Amino acid sequence: MGESREDVPLTNLDQELFPGAGATKRELVDYLDGVRDRILPGLRDRPLSVIRVLRGQDRFMQKNLPKYTPDWVERVPLWAEASKREVSYALCNDRRTLLWFANQRAVEYHPTLFRIGQPERTTHLVMDLDPPEGAPFKTVVAAARLVQRALADLGLSGVAKTSGAKGLHIFVPVDASAEEVAAAARALAVRAEQLDPAVATTAYLLEEREGKVFLDSTRSGGATVVAAYSPRARPGVPVSFPVGWDDLDNVTPGDFTIRTALERLGADDPWAAAMPKPQELPAELVEQGRAIPIPRVVAMHEGKRRKKAQRESS
Repeated sequence: MGESREDVPLTNLDQELFPGAGATKRELVDYLDGVRDRILPGLRDRPLSVIRVLRGQDRFMQKNLPKYTPDWVERVPLWAEASKREVSYALCNDRRTLLWFANQRAVEYHPTLFRIGQPERTTHLVMDLDPPEGAPFKTVVAAARLVQRALADLGLSGVAKTSGAKGLHIFVPVDASAEEVAAAARALAVRAEQLDPAVATTAYLLEEREGKVFLDSTRSGGATVVAAYSPRARPGVPVSFPVGWDDLDNVTPGDFTIRTALERLGADDPWAAAMPKPQELPAELVEQGRAIPIPRVVAMHEGKRRKKAQRESS
């Protein structure tokens, strides 16, 4: 007789989660079940993409629910402009759905920054801090302090979490349109960069970053960001974990894994406890951002320019 929880059959629990994981599928299920009351609020009513790792296959991001998805999994149809089709996204609003995803070897959970019914409103401004290859974590922390200072200068506050990889995410709860948040994020990144250009950069192209921490302001609109408490499909199965500003100097991303995170949390939910109420974006920040070119568009045009130059030279 196989195991089940909430009437969800659980299979192959004692297999390694994926090659090099250093953890079993059972440990993933147990972790997600143990953290459900803290991860579910961040997923609720947000179209969800997951990264799954099936046996013998490369990891892949799943947006469209497969045909064999149980009828009781809530879903929402959204038009995908890139693929010119309607995509059926899951809504992971309860323990049963979370367990079903865990049994599907869904390791990572990437919700949208908007809730269903309000796709034009973005709930958080997100700054993704991406360090250069091989940089120590203290480099990322130094960049995070710049963002924190830039926010404080504007009368704003945010919370930080490890990305679960090598960087940090800073979340600023807001009540604004997607366009306003995108513009404000660009301006915030520029302001943080100007506080110490030797530490941080807004250069979108990798070769232009000069070994500095990249302040990625492009997580807005229809973008997704890995949820707080989500595991990551990396060796050791690290977790995206909330870290207080006063604790940043005393941790590394590797401190938080599906084997250690629950013990560190105890009965607490530091993400919910530290999250401020939604804040109003200063008008001058939004206006400044509207005058800053969108990084991806700049990079696209630069790529086209380089290809043209290469063709002409050859």
